[in-house]
Amino acid sequence: MNERNSPVIASAGDLASGWDDAVVAGMRPEQLLLHRSHLLGADKRITNFGGGNTSAKIPMTDPLSGAQVMVLWVKGSGGDLGSMNLDGFATLYLDWLERLKARYRGEEHEDEMVALMAHCTFNLNGRAASIDTPLHAFIPHPHVDHVHPDAVIAIAAARRGRELVAEIFGEEIGWLAWRRPGFELGLRLGALALAQPGLRGVVLEAHGLFSWGSNAKECYENTLAIVRRANEWLGGHEAGPPFGGRIRPHLDGAAREALFAALAPVLRGKIGAAESKVAHLDTSPAILEFVCSARLRELAQQGTSCPDHFLRTKIRPLVLPFDPARPDLPALLNDLEPALEAYRADYVRYYERCKRASSPPMRDPNPVVYLIPGAGLLSFARDKATARISAEFYGNAINVMRGASAVDSYVALPEQEAFDIEYWLLEEAKLGRLPKPQSLAGRIALVTGGAGGIGGAVAVRLLAEGACVVLADMDRQALAATARTLQARFGADAVAAVTVDVTDEGAVTEALARTTLQFGGLDILVSNAGIASAAAFEETELALWEKNLAVLATGYFLVSRAAYRIMLRQRLPGSIVFVGSKNALAPSANAAAYCTAKAAELHLARCLALEGAPHGIRVNVVNPDAVLRGSRIWSGEWRAERARAYHLKEEDLEHFYRSRSLLRREVLPEDVAEAVYFFASDRSAKSTGNILNVDAGNAAAFTR
Repeated sequence: MNERNSPVIASAGDLASGWDDAVVAGMRPEQLLLHRSHLLGADKRITNFGGGNTSAKIPMTDPLSGAQVMVLWVKGSGGDLGSMNLDGFATLYLDWLERLKARYRGEEHEDEMVALMAHCTFNLNGRAASIDTPLHAFIPHPHVDHVHPDAVIAIAAARRGRELVAEIFGEEIGWLAWRRPGFELGLRLGALALAQPGLRGVVLEAHGLFSWGSNAKECYENTLAIVRRANEWLGGHEAGPPFGGRIRPHLDGAAREALFAALAPVLRGKIGAAESKVAHLDTSPAILEFVCSARLRELAQQGTSCPDHFLRTKIRPLVLPFDPARPDLPALLNDLEPALEAYRADYVRYYERCKRASSPPMRDPNPVVYLIPGAGLLSFARDKATARISAEFYGNAINVMRGASAVDSYVALPEQEAFDIEYWLLEEAKLGRLPKPQSLAGRIALVTGGAGGIGGAVAVRLLAEGACVVLADMDRQALAATARTLQARFGADAVAAVTVDVTDEGAVTEALARTTLQFGGLDILVSNAGIASAAAFEETELALWEKNLAVLATGYFLVSRAAYRIMLRQRLPGSIVFVGSKNALAPSANAAAYCTAKAAELHLARCLALEGAPHGIRVNVVNPDAVLRGSRIWSGEWRAERARAYHLKEEDLEHFYRSRSLLRREVLPEDVAEAVYFFASDRSAKSTGNILNVDAGNAAAFTR
């Protein structure tokens, strides 16, 4: 969830310079460019994730001739200003780019210039040049920034945008009417900068800001000054309440969470049949202000302006039929399908109206962004990071609408222009270069016992295949440590953690609700929480018996029931995997409580497999044996008890278990994780009610 409290359109004092001469002392020109990029990209009020680009024209030694040549360093295609490294810059011979002007055949042929730019590459740099490269190359200044500040775009998307720029900035900032980024816009931008040498920058209609300077620091601080001035002006000229004022109440936090926990899986199921999707929830003050406002539907229907916005969010969102003054969840769920059908039909008409002979086939017609009056915003995408970024971009679009409509009239990009960006052949080619989705892309998994050796290994395996994973465990400290480790490796978007006692029905319900709020639903449950105990039968206390049954039988029941209910609401295929034990099939002496509970676990899986099959929900069991390495269970009293039972020293246990197996091999957490992945993935799409032993061979536990 996103609950940021700071406004995206900053107040005048918010945009202080982050430049520190002591920090940059001794940096090479390209390092200064990277430092400037990081400063700009770190503040999403200046530019959005993956948006904008920076450049510097740097004299360098030509590796072919040994002569000094001018090289354009410019952010390459893809990447993010705030997190890129030096290898994120394309490098091109500036004079070769200038020569391309003679090859240019006019606007109808400008896309062919992109391929020619590759021939201008300096020093065999493999980073592809972006479509904005000519815009930087042809501006006659050594350092150039292109950013997307909400405040500037709000002015650029106002009906009187050109007049407002002149009013705010005088003759220091120029204006260019809307034109799709590319070679032609680069020529026009360069010509304007040459014709008016006193300009400090140019506002592009409905798009963003270009600004420049004679050195890296001057360029950066010039960009900040322009954005700061736009913020100041907007703040002093707002007329009336934002978006026509608030006409709806907003639900309180608990009511919002209950709504979204019930809504998200159903919605996810309706749009995720062809491609699994992950949700992001945003209930920030800026979003709530918009979804409670009088002009919500009017402005949402107009669509967005900046190309970066609608490439991430589609041309417009879907406003769901919900009245927070009279909240009726059953009615909302009942009305979802008609609302989606209407949106899809409208999107098809949009495509048919605007398509050209060369247009790529229509893409997924489902919305990306869903606005729930009085509650917030949901966005869906193939992965959590993309869903979150889409929500952030629509947050930017809201701020643009807020600023433009407060001082003038907001004007969205014309439909045909929006389509030509969305279905641009160059954009299609970029999508075609994306790597093939991983086998669990868009899938959501919950792993109980997630802080343990097997649980952690399972999480790694699922994350490596593109799943989003929620780790559940009752050991807060171990859980937090495991989550931090996995987030560092796979990204904070893909990993979440929830503390839960699987024997507590209320805690389990809350944990599954947290999973739904974090990612939108659930596709994979790995029920792995466990304990181990040993005692001769006559010495087995009732408390020990009940504890084993509570964790290993009742706990598995509670978690799988809660997960099963979510999967039924989604109406999507699901996979439940129980991590059992060899002891479910082949008991060990002095462990009656443990073995019995594990047997109950196995039979519960078979029962659930029978009931889940008609709904496409598969249930299978992985039975490991003697996974000593990395196990929290084996680091405690259980290890000592097993050693005593076999009259061994504790340090001899691994050799003992390895030697008694048919294959004479040690079973590791990663081995169990591989089996779990098999059952969790589509590789086992035709398997349910099955058992896979991971025990290096134990004849007594053979299942047939």
